[in-house]
Amino acid sequence: MRITRTGGGRGRHAAVLTTTVLTASALLLTGCSDDGSSNTSDSNGNITLTVADYGQFGYKEAGLFAKYHELHPKITVKEETTANEQDYYPKLLQQLNTGSGLADVTGIEVGRVKEVVDTQAAKFADLSKSINVDDWLSWKEKQATAKDGTVIGAGTDIGPMSLCYRRDLFDKAGLPSDREAVAKAITGGWEDYLKLGEQYKKKAPSGTYFMDSASAMYNAVVSSNAKQYYDADGKAIYKDSPAVQQGWNLAAEAASKKLTKGLAQFQPPWQAALRKGTIATVVCPAWMAAQISTYSGDSYKGKWDIARAPGTTAANWGGSFLAVPKSGKHVKEATDLVKWLTSPEQQAAVFKAVGIFPSNKGAYELADVKNAKLPYFNNAPIGQIYADEAAAIPEAVLGPKDAAIKDTISTQINNMEQRGTKPDKAWDAATETIDKAIG
Repeated sequence: MRITRTGGGRGRHAAVLTTTVLTASALLLTGCSDDGSSNTSDSNGNITLTVADYGQFGYKEAGLFAKYHELHPKITVKEETTANEQDYYPKLLQQLNTGSGLADVTGIEVGRVKEVVDTQAAKFADLSKSINVDDWLSWKEKQATAKDGTVIGAGTDIGPMSLCYRRDLFDKAGLPSDREAVAKAITGGWEDYLKLGEQYKKKAPSGTYFMDSASAMYNAVVSSNAKQYYDADGKAIYKDSPAVQQGWNLAAEAASKKLTKGLAQFQPPWQAALRKGTIATVVCPAWMAAQISTYSGDSYKGKWDIARAPGTTAANWGGSFLAVPKSGKHVKEATDLVKWLTSPEQQAAVFKAVGIFPSNKGAYELADVKNAKLPYFNNAPIGQIYADEAAAIPEAVLGPKDAAIKDTISTQINNMEQRGTKPDKAWDAATETIDKAIG
């Protein structure tokens, strides 16, 4: 699911895990939503709960809806999935504004949650009365918490950062390929990552590039900072944000030095590059590994590996929430379902099934998370890597138009890579578009 989560989102495809080992096959899903509310009940007290989401949340793959029906025989859960979050969100806003067509449970992406909290919180059930917010990473649940303490969403997954890289290409370029050695080489941060890229370029195997996309690196840089696009008072500060400036400058440097192939992630050319084996590194939030394994295919199994992200500052890229609209016919039952789906055991089951990393801290001590390894990536201990990263992620200040700002800047970075647009002109184009969007 979450096929293309642009900007703050994730390209969500599924990776299948065994009990302690993740296998790298992905399930590419699409879906469509009904236009109207489809929650139903009959004379025998049987009810249907609808869950509206986008991309891939992993519940069906993990068998959770079927399991919930076994535990609650009178409740059937129906999932309504939209392939692309960019199509899903405008429809959700329309439903909220008209008060019709809403599902019993609805997904909200992290890049949108601030806008929903600020403008639509009164239309959702307060989940703080049913879940223990302390069970989640503190920064995660604060993202869905209104100023009055109302919690409109229970955290599903997160995207702790790492670096996916090709061991064989690093060897051919004369670079260290052991994951600990790679982590040491980039311990100084993303600047060190670019230096490693310059070393790679000197002896790069013909037709290969150090990174797929400078915009991905940009998102990682910005995501590792508490202050990104807005300040705590809700003022847009992206033009003067040190995080944005650092990310932009590094992206411009990567483009000018031809360290990047300049591919828009998740699009067919990007998929083809992975299939052809021409990319040496990909900035890797937890959900990205499944994307890489899917498109790289069996030919590159074991040639990929995962190292810790550059520097000492952790970063998060992506994540979602489950919310319960007050207008639903079965608010109590929907709330109970959300509580169950986001509990440690169920989040661990989703991670095992599709590789989406939990936001509920209790899941980190369960074997399916704690001991998880990914054979496709040389048995990288991803349970350990992601859990350590998650614990160090800063509490970011979110804004209502985070997703729009990220998307616009990423587009202009891509223009620098593909079209050779000068950084100053690309920046001017980005700010002009953003200012019109945020008002």
